[in-house]
Amino acid sequence: MARLAVARSFMPEYARLEPKVRKGVEAAFAKFAEHSHAGLHLEKINGALDPRIRTIRIDQYWRGVVLAPERGDVYCLLSVLGHDEAITYAKSRKFTVNQAIGVLEVRDQEALDRLEPALEKAAETSEYRLFEHVFDKDLIRLGIDEDLVPLVRLITREEHLQALEKLLPEAQYVALLALAQGMTVHQAWGEVAACLAVEQPPAMIDTTDLVTAMRRTPGQVVFVDGPEDLRDVLAHPFDTWRVFLHPIQRKVALRESYSGPAQVTGGAGTGKTVTALHRARHLAMAGKDVRILLTTFTKNLAETLDRQLGLLIEDEAVRDRVEVKHIDSVSYGIVARHHRPAIAGTDVVDPLWEEAAEGLPYSPTFLRREWEHVILAQDLATEEEYLTCTRTGRGVPLARTQRSLVWKAVAGVIERLASARKSAFPQLANEAAELVDAPEYDHIIIDEAQDMHPTHWRLLRRLVASGPDDLFIVGDPHQRIYDSHVSLASLGINVRGRSTKLKLNYRTTQEILSWAVPLLGLTPAQGLDDSADTLDGYRSPMHGRRPSVVAYDDPDAELDGLVRQVREWLDDGVEPTAIGVAARTRYLLARATARLKEAGIKAYQVGGRSRGVRVGTMHKMKGLEFRCVAVIGVDAGTLPAPSAITREDEDPKAHAQDVQKERCLLFVACTRARDHLYVSYAGEPSEFLPVPKV
Repeated sequence: MARLAVARSFMPEYARLEPKVRKGVEAAFAKFAEHSHAGLHLEKINGALDPRIRTIRIDQYWRGVVLAPERGDVYCLLSVLGHDEAITYAKSRKFTVNQAIGVLEVRDQEALDRLEPALEKAAETSEYRLFEHVFDKDLIRLGIDEDLVPLVRLITREEHLQALEKLLPEAQYVALLALAQGMTVHQAWGEVAACLAVEQPPAMIDTTDLVTAMRRTPGQVVFVDGPEDLRDVLAHPFDTWRVFLHPIQRKVALRESYSGPAQVTGGAGTGKTVTALHRARHLAMAGKDVRILLTTFTKNLAETLDRQLGLLIEDEAVRDRVEVKHIDSVSYGIVARHHRPAIAGTDVVDPLWEEAAEGLPYSPTFLRREWEHVILAQDLATEEEYLTCTRTGRGVPLARTQRSLVWKAVAGVIERLASARKSAFPQLANEAAELVDAPEYDHIIIDEAQDMHPTHWRLLRRLVASGPDDLFIVGDPHQRIYDSHVSLASLGINVRGRSTKLKLNYRTTQEILSWAVPLLGLTPAQGLDDSADTLDGYRSPMHGRRPSVVAYDDPDAELDGLVRQVREWLDDGVEPTAIGVAARTRYLLARATARLKEAGIKAYQVGGRSRGVRVGTMHKMKGLEFRCVAVIGVDAGTLPAPSAITREDEDPKAHAQDVQKERCLLFVACTRARDHLYVSYAGEPSEFLPVPKV
């Protein structure tokens, strides 16, 4: 009986198909489980470079492209395309088994053949070869296909190698890139092994056995068991791959045990959250009485994690072992066991800081941050403790008399809150930590860790006993969009030797990444483990269009441009819910929403369940992804937001941190896009935008 496998790259394609075509795909491929593959009319392609490629008819226009191995009964669905596109795809691809690591690989052989004459011509005019220092046997040891070695020998410049990236299998490109950058053969193997999470290659590799190679390639192929399993996979195409592990993620998430706190970092789209979800599942399946907390910074992100965990864990008994709550909800729940807390929002707190700053040489923002980042962060209870503490992270030194003035101002705000029986969330976390008299969880998994406040870390540390697999920490300092800068070591959380960095972006195209990374500026991010964090090696194997940056004379014209862009995406067949619109301010977002609705385009706030274009502030975009994203209002008066920036003369360090935080916010918004990114501004562009090349 035939069995179906589905290529990872097909799922986003499937999500873009019209509902009628999707039903045809499901009906056609359900026959794999009900009958034999003969009922599908697998058609050979004349002139195909790989004779194992077949097509099947979905309807008069659409065709499925299938890899049909010569041995075994597994058939892999690669793509569903229009008739002519399907034939072109089927003729041009060649599938092989990597002779070094045994995984299934695909390359665009037709494009490589077209490129070869140009490489030959370039080689004729140069005596230098990029890989002249590497023996053929070493290239083959690294998994370079023997058929490709002659082509590799023609490469004279690294730019020519980079042009081959989207044509070559990933593992082979990584090996060649490592060698081109001066690594030894042994070091290059380390890069390949890290990329695919290969510890030891298989003892025996049969390069004609495609089915076994598929099973060794979990990041590229998923096997389907029966028509119901197929329907489940196709019912949530993007969700299926949001919880699907790639090799390096699998190695990190499914490790049997860590000796203490473990940390996973990586740029946007590298699968940190997927890794955290699988770690939760892995730990939950380890024992019936295990207690796990999966937490993150905001309510929206916690709701998203909860939905994705539901896709990943079907057994209710196992699912019940994992509690998913955002960190402020955790604090609130603990305090609520003793009394019902009342939260002081900005409408309550901001006037108190305004009043406290009257007559002082310090702004309300300076006082609030001194409270949050020094007093609350270090849990200082008395004036004497504050007078003698170290004010790490603050850019302006304060003498003893100055500290005394600040303490009295802060104490006045604390007293006013206490008399109103209200608490700010950082206060609540400290109170919750004091009320925890024994560990309440066996394991805690923290997503978006870079945004957690020291008070949150103090609480989390007390909620789980120190020991193996106590804390699994996931975050990216380059996406720090709130006012938290933490040293885990200072809080007794040591992750040295148990840190992993993910470098491959599985969401966004390389063209979008290459444009977006410079938005972060040149200052290295400060990691949670006290070391500088860079995006060296951060890349995407996917390619597409470059982002579109459009200037307008005035805000009204910019909104008209937004309507035209969204309409163009919709006319191209993009589903409304796959389109996101982000802005820095609620005011601009409200105007954009109104203008879209005036044009007959349904638009709703992110987080809702109504079907339409999703609009949200840049902060609300955190943790989301869309096929197409429009980021509007990126002008000099809006980004950086003046209200979010500390004056440089008041605190130069806080000023620099605020500017960097605004850079991170724009980076987060832009990297929500999978395929298309549109950025617009009216008047003068933001200083963050790259200067166009002349």
